[in-house]
Amino acid sequence: MPFFIGHTAHLDPAARRATALKSVVIAGIVLLVFTIIGQPLLHYLGVSVAAFRIAGGVLLLLLAIDMVLVKESGIRATTQKEEEEANQRPDIAVFPLAVPLIAGPGAIASVILLQSQNTDSLARQAVVAGVMLAVLLLTGLSFLIASRIMKVFGVTGINVMTRVLGIILAALAVSNILEGLKVSFPVLGG
Repeated sequence: MPFFIGHTAHLDPAARRATALKSVVIAGIVLLVFTIIGQPLLHYLGVSVAAFRIAGGVLLLLLAIDMVLVKESGIRATTQKEEEEANQRPDIAVFPLAVPLIAGPGAIASVILLQSQNTDSLARQAVVAGVMLAVLLLTGLSFLIASRIMKVFGVTGINVMTRVLGIILAALAVSNILEGLKVSFPVLGG
């Protein structure tokens, strides 16, 4: 939310709403594409689900570390070079909001991994896609009411929530890494 507010502060309320909605829709399309073709793409590239699970876990762990330390790095925020590029464009909904902020490496890895765990059930794959869409809806709603939320929680409150969620995400990331290692090295207990 602070990132969204910072990048849309110069916009009037209608333009801010339009930017929020456009960024969520674009991120949704990107994630939906990876939800559908992610696993076949991995197969085509010769990347095992276990290897992708480890890589995705590492990326999620880096994101979690950024969240816990409230540190801005290229995985959770834009780099200085990306900021300069974004400032040269009038529309920030695609970059940096939709990609990489909403549909970043961690989100893409997560949807591919969740779909790969449910290849035996179309219903469970639909549930994964539904949950992804629900998260995108919540993201859009949080963007739309971001200034009100920031007034209630303040920067400190947002940082506390970010740190707590970062700890939970770190545990999920380590779980993904361990599961990938168990599949890759059965002697580890898989």
